[in-house]
Order: sequence, then C-alpha cells, then structure tokens
Amino acid sequence: MSWIISLPCTRDEAEALSGEVPELDAFAPPPVVVTREIDEEAGLWQLDAYVDDEPDAALLTALQVLVPSAGGTVPDVAELPPQDWVTLSQQGLEPVRAGRFFVHTSSHSDAVPPGAVPFLIDASQAFGTGGHDTTAGCLAMLDQLARRGVSPRNIADIGTGTGLLAFAALALWPRARTIASDIDPMSIRVTQGNAAINRVPLGRGGGRLALAVAPGTEHPAIRHRAPYDLVIANILAGPLITLAPDIAAATAPGGHAILAGLIARQMEPVVAAYQAQGFHLAAREGSAEWPCLLLRKRRRYGWRRKERARHRASPSDATFGSW
Repeated sequence: MSWIISLPCTRDEAEALSGEVPELDAFAPPPVVVTREIDEEAGLWQLDAYVDDEPDAALLTALQVLVPSAGGTVPDVAELPPQDWVTLSQQGLEPVRAGRFFVHTSSHSDAVPPGAVPFLIDASQAFGTGGHDTTAGCLAMLDQLARRGVSPRNIADIGTGTGLLAFAALALWPRARTIASDIDPMSIRVTQGNAAINRVPLGRGGGRLALAVAPGTEHPAIRHRAPYDLVIANILAGPLITLAPDIAAATAPGGHAILAGLIARQMEPVVAAYQAQGFHLAAREGSAEWPCLLLRKRRRYGWRRKERARHRASPSDATFGSW
C-alpha cells in the first residue's frame, strides 16, 4: 500500500466495518479498510483505508459516507514511504495464549512457552490471526472441550479465515475428519499456505484437513460429510442467525457448535435462533464484549422416536460464508 486515508469514527461504525464493505466494491482494487481504537478512555476510534494509488474525490466521499459521525471532517490523506508494511504489521501483533495454544507471527518464533501448542500465523488478507478476542475465545473453547473429554470425530470450520481454528481442532483431535470452508477463495489460499507452514496435512480422511470454497454450508463436500460432531463458525451475528437452520441440519444430535464473531448485545438473538433449531447454550467463553458460545444440539431419545418438525432444517439458499 502506498497511501492511507484516515477518518475518526464511533465504536458502532467500527464494528459495522469489521467484515466486507460492499460499498467499496466499485473501486478497483477496493481499499483495505481497518478500524481501531485509538483512545480507550475517551472511546475514540479511527478508520484507516489503504490504497495503491493517490485517492480521488469519489473514494474520499465513499469513505466519509461509511462514518457519518465524522460529519464535515476532512479525511487525513498521506503517502506512505516504501517499506515492508507486512513485516511492520507483524511486529505489532503480539503473541496470543489461549488455553494450550500459542499463536504468534514470525517475529515471535523464539518466544513459544514450554508445553504450548504453537501456530505460526503471519498477517495476511484473511481474518483470524488469533489476536482478536473472537478467535482467542474460540481457541479457549476448543481447549475446554478437549479437557472435558469431548472427542469429536467429524468437524467443520465454517468461515475458516486463516485456517487457525481448524488447525487447533486437528491438534486436539488428530484422528478426526475435518473440513474448513470459506466464501473467499483468498482465505482458502491463505489456509493452504498456513497449513504448509504449520505442518497440517491436507486431504481427505481422518487426520487431514479438507478445504472448500463455499458460501455457508453450501458445498457438496460439506453436505456429504454431515452430520458433524462439532461445527465452528467464527463469522458475524447476522450470518450466524441466518445460518442457524443450515448449521442445525449439519450437526449431529448431541453434537456441539462453537459460535463467535458477535458482540455482547447480539448474544440473545443468536442464542434464540439456535434454541429454535434444537440447541441449548452449554458454555460461554471470550471477553465480556466479544463472547464465544458453545451450544449443544439436543439428542433424540426413545426407540425410533420422531424428531419434531420444528427442529428440522434443510440447507437454505444463503450466499455467504465468512465475514
């Protein structure tokens, strides 16, 4: 990137921009948008957009529309000196310890604690380096499941990002059949590279990670492998709610779903959507603001007892996977 455009924003605006930004798709290539908290006590947030060429008036206007709170604020536009920005960004990513896992960049390869399960995940174009509370919460939840003696044999990571959560699941349950999917082909390419770096075997069968570019659960390989003992979905609240019937259809009775990507005030509607599909909330991890939920699908008891129609679900026509 050679130019940066910065604008102040609110926390709500920053959270709304934490996934894809379709309003910027008309620009080729679209800018890379990052939001960050610059003053926790004052509650100040900032939008930074990175572009290859000097931004024109149309792009500046489009960015201003994304953050109405900025009002008539003139965007701060600056040319960046030629540097290895990926390396610099990695230096700013501190290692994350979540349960038995230690996630780090190349800059901290010599800092792995004894006994930890390490993963090297460098900054990339996919979400899920471990530094965000949602990813760290999922890692801690996976660790808790293993410590409780849960041993899933069939696992799906929907919206895998960098592949980190699928790697962690395979580390805990090395004989499990595991598949990771994402709507973004770039994420799957990033996952392939990270798998090679972390010596995660790719392919079909137990102990290997299968990959698929797919919107939600809409892929023949995902449907063919169902039902799953464990489904992981670290995406956003809206997609989680819409995907509830699909995830329920893909989860075996008695199986678990780990859901993240939502903020605290979105927890109630997300849980309600899954309760309507036969799940109950079993545990909560993560931070106060970014909860990670563990849900379990009710078992069907009794000889040839029919499952009520309200618990049935079939795949929908949802056209999304990760946000």
